[in-house]
Amino acid sequence: MKKLIILFTLLLTSFTLIACKDQIDTEDVTPTYPDHLLTIEEKVNWWLENLTLAEKAGQMIQAERTTNNGITGATAIQTTNYNLGSILNGGGNVPPVNTVSGWKTMANTYRQASLKSSSGIPIIYGIDAVHGHNNLKNATIFPLNIGLAAANNKELMRAIGEATAYEVSQTGMNMNFSPSIGLIKDKRWGRTYETFGENPEVVLELIGPYIEGLQRFGVIATAKHFIADGYTIYGTGMDGGLDRGNVEMSEEELINIHLPLYQEAIDAGVKSIMISYSSLNGIRMHEHKTMITDVLKGDLGFQGFVISDYQATNDVTGATFKDKIITTVNAGIDMLMEPHQFREAHQAILAGVNEGRITMARIDDAVSRILTVKYEMGLFEEPENIPADLRNIENLNLARQAVRESLVLLKNNNVLPFSKDQNLLVIGPGSNNIGIQSGGWTITWQGQSGDITEGTTILEAFQEVSQGQIYTSLNDLDKVDAVVLVLAEKPSAEWFGDSNDLALDGKTGYVENVQLLNQLRSSGKPVIAILVSGKPLLMTDYIDDLDGFVMAFLPGTEGLGITDVLYGDYNFTGRLPYTYPKLLSQVTETMLDASYHPSAYLFPYGYGLSYGEVT
Repeated sequence: MKKLIILFTLLLTSFTLIACKDQIDTEDVTPTYPDHLLTIEEKVNWWLENLTLAEKAGQMIQAERTTNNGITGATAIQTTNYNLGSILNGGGNVPPVNTVSGWKTMANTYRQASLKSSSGIPIIYGIDAVHGHNNLKNATIFPLNIGLAAANNKELMRAIGEATAYEVSQTGMNMNFSPSIGLIKDKRWGRTYETFGENPEVVLELIGPYIEGLQRFGVIATAKHFIADGYTIYGTGMDGGLDRGNVEMSEEELINIHLPLYQEAIDAGVKSIMISYSSLNGIRMHEHKTMITDVLKGDLGFQGFVISDYQATNDVTGATFKDKIITTVNAGIDMLMEPHQFREAHQAILAGVNEGRITMARIDDAVSRILTVKYEMGLFEEPENIPADLRNIENLNLARQAVRESLVLLKNNNVLPFSKDQNLLVIGPGSNNIGIQSGGWTITWQGQSGDITEGTTILEAFQEVSQGQIYTSLNDLDKVDAVVLVLAEKPSAEWFGDSNDLALDGKTGYVENVQLLNQLRSSGKPVIAILVSGKPLLMTDYIDDLDGFVMAFLPGTEGLGITDVLYGDYNFTGRLPYTYPKLLSQVTETMLDASYHPSAYLFPYGYGLSYGEVT
C-alpha cells in the first residue's frame, strides 16, 4: 500500500508539472513564425493551429506594468512566462524618468520580454492618451473632447489624431484608449468632458477623422465605452453618483441614437472597442452577450478586438473570480484588462476550457482578432525609431488653434474684444494654473493643480500679448480698465468628478469662484468671466453681474489660444455642445428631447456669439 501511495504521488507530481509547463513556459527557445509570404488570414490560422492553450490565454490578457511605487502588475519576466498579449500603463503610471527616452526604454523592455516568450508574439502596449500624450511630461496637451465638440471641425480632429499618435509613437506605445464616443445626458457626470456633447450628429462628424488620424502612425484607436455610458441614471453609479451606473433605454433609442456612433467608428476602421462599466437595463455591459457578440460583432460587423475596462470583471455576475472571467469571455470580450489579477485571469481561462465552460471556438475567435490587429498595425515588424519631437511648432500651433476654435462666447456687453493697450486684472483659481487648465487625465489619472507640465497659462498668455499692464491683485482694481475672472473646476476623472449640484463652489468647484464673484459684483469695473470646466457649472445667480462670459471648457496647455480670440485677432466660432441649464432640475434635458424649449435654459444647445453680436 505504501508503494502504491508513493507511486500515485509521483504520478500526480508529474501531471502537475506538465500542467504548469503548459501554463508557464520558461524555456529559452527561438519561436517559429509563419511564412512571411502568407496572407494575414493564413498567418493567423497558422498561429491558431500551433499555439498551446496557455499561449492563447496569454494573448487574451492585458496586464499593467509593475512599478516600484505600489502598482503591482506584470514584470518583464512575467510578460515572457505568461505570453501576455498586452501591457498597459494606467493613468499616472509613468516610468521612473518621465521623458520620451524613459518611456521608450520601458516599452522596449516589455516588447523584448514578449519576444522571448514561447510564442514570440510581440505585445500591444496601451496608454490613455485622451487629449494628447497626457501622461508624458511636456507633451502637447490638447483641449478635452467637450471643447473639440464646440469647435466641431473634422479636419482639426484628424490633425489632432495624427499629432497625438506622433507623440505617442515616439515613446513606443501602440494602443490608445481613445476616443470616447458616448453622448452626454446628465451633465453632472464626471466624464462629461470626455464626450463630444449631446448631439449625435456632431459625434458622427468628428470620430471618423480622429480615428483615421490616430491610426496613421500605427497606434490602435479604441472607441469607448460601449454603450450609452453617458446616459446613466443619477444614484445608480459609484458612491451614489452617475459613473458606472445603470442606463434605462428602449431598443428604438439604442438603435437610432447610440449604435450609429459605433457603426461610424467601425466604418472608420477602429481596431479596438472598449466595453463600459455601466449597465444597460440592469445588465452589466461586460456580461451582455447579446450586445457584444450578437449586435457589436454580428449586426455591426466589428472585426477588431473587444477589450474590457480596467478590472471591470469585478462587477460581473459570478460567485468567484474564475466564474466572472468565464462569463466575461463568453459574453464576447476578447482581451481582458486585468492589471493586477492577470495570473488568476490566465488560470481562469485555462480552467474554463478544461471544464467545458469556454469553447475553443470562443478562444480562437478572440485570439484571431487580436493577432489580426497586431499584423494589420505592423506590430510584428521592428518599430520605427521616431526621434523625440514633443511640442514642435506644428503641434503647438495646432493645439492653439483647437483652443481658440473651442471657445464659446455666451455673453458680451460690448466689452470684447479687448484692446491690447488696456490695463487688465487677471485673477481667479484657473488664471495661472496649467494643472487646472488641463483637467483630469493630465500627468496623473485625476489630474492635479499646479505647474505639472510645460505650457502657457491664461495669465501668462495675457502677459505675453498685452501692451498694457496686467495686474493680479484685487488691490490694483482701481488701476485697470476691466477684470478677467477665470472661474474653474477642480481637476478630476471618472466618478471622482461626479457632481451632485453643479455649484461653482460645490463638490467639484472652488469656493474662491463665488468669493471673487461677490467681491467684484459692485466693483464698477467691467467683469469678463472665463469658465475653465469640464461641466456647465451653474451661473444663473451670477450671469447678470457679468459683462462678458466665455466658456473655455478644459483647453489644455496652450493659453495663447484664448488671448488670440479675446484680443480680436480671431473671432469666436465655438458653439455649445450641450444644453447649459438654468436650474439643477434641467441637468438631464437635451436637444434630443421632444419637449425641448431653447428659451427655458440659461443657454440652449448650439448657442454661441461672435463679435458684433450683443447680449
